[in-house]
Amino acid sequence: MKFRLVACASVALLSVGAGMPAAAAAPAQTKVVPAGGTSRVTGFDPAGLTSALDDVHRAGMPGVFAEVRDGGRVWRGASGVADVETGRPVTPGMRQRVGSLAKTFIAAAVLLEVEKGRIELDAPISRYLPKLVPGERGKKITVRMLLNHSSGIAEYIGYAFPSLQKFPSLPDMSSKSLDDNRFRRFAPAELIKMGLEAPAVGKPGGLPAVYTNTNYLILGELLEQVTGATAEQYITRNVIKRAGLRHTMFPTGPRVKGPHPRMYEAFFGVIDPPRDYSVYDMSWTGAGASLVSTMEDLNLFYSRLLHGKIIKPSSLAQMQRANAAISQSGQKISYGLGLHELKIPGCGTFWGNHGTVWGAETLSWIRADGKRQMSVTMNLTRWNKIDSSGKPQPHPIDDALSTFTRQALCGNADVPVDNAAGSQD
Repeated sequence: MKFRLVACASVALLSVGAGMPAAAAAPAQTKVVPAGGTSRVTGFDPAGLTSALDDVHRAGMPGVFAEVRDGGRVWRGASGVADVETGRPVTPGMRQRVGSLAKTFIAAAVLLEVEKGRIELDAPISRYLPKLVPGERGKKITVRMLLNHSSGIAEYIGYAFPSLQKFPSLPDMSSKSLDDNRFRRFAPAELIKMGLEAPAVGKPGGLPAVYTNTNYLILGELLEQVTGATAEQYITRNVIKRAGLRHTMFPTGPRVKGPHPRMYEAFFGVIDPPRDYSVYDMSWTGAGASLVSTMEDLNLFYSRLLHGKIIKPSSLAQMQRANAAISQSGQKISYGLGLHELKIPGCGTFWGNHGTVWGAETLSWIRADGKRQMSVTMNLTRWNKIDSSGKPQPHPIDDALSTFTRQALCGNADVPVDNAAGSQD
């Protein structure tokens, strides 16, 4: 079986994105720097990483940049363009919207409050937010169920973006909602209400869990209720700063501050040519998917998380209690509290997350021993066109991205992956 980490979509029932031709070739800019220590793992191949990253660009990705860490060495690379009109190149240190990688930050923040005794993982959410999640539902759904997506609460995104509800009926589907909502300011309670009023996707605590963004909007409100600060403020002070991240932040407006690429959404070929959504009000995601970061910062965050620098080892153990879940693309995944588990036979067990927002897709994985890491991001999403049945069609980007990910996580070993990575916002 081929090694395959499938890149996926950000709305319920949506899967891998749609493509565009590669821009004028901009070869990978790479750098290998010492990261301290002397550990070396067989298979760390800077030349191979550079070639594999270039192949992702050549396959049709406008711009892609990444950082790979292996014990005492760090490789950073970028290939392609940040702007298809001007040809401005991407660079390894650019900032990017990282989508649901923010959920790991929220989960860590909640665990910090658990350590202080202000939140109990198995307490009903009605103890803290009786008006937001009222009635019997609020009494049955626990904080843990929100964190691991086993609450049964439905996804709100299809209601916030109604023109996408026609998926996968191409004749009726349009991108109108994406454009209508570009500068719309959503309130978290408004979006949560959409999810709560939609038909439940399962019973509280039922497995497999069903991944929905509504859960983490509620957790953002929980943090504010318990701490008196917004989720963004609390995470910035207690997670981002504690981890020593210098280029990670929640946006305060529709624009990304600092050097960043344009972010192109193809939406399965519905938007042709793909449209730039790098300027966008991210209130539609809340704290659970609006974060901006760099690949260096993401690797640093996950490394410090696994090494007990952000939360206690006992709290990390709670985060790594993974259960069966269904991603928004319908894939079977293993999900803990804000963390994916990825087992690669012959290579190891990895922890991390995968995030997609309009025009930006990011993956970050760290091996359980903390020695091997990869963070990679791209500025085109939903590049696969879909057939009349709604099934995404293969695209050269898929194989190129899988090859780069194999090279980054496992070196040159031809190892199979039976459990593909899930996706979300």
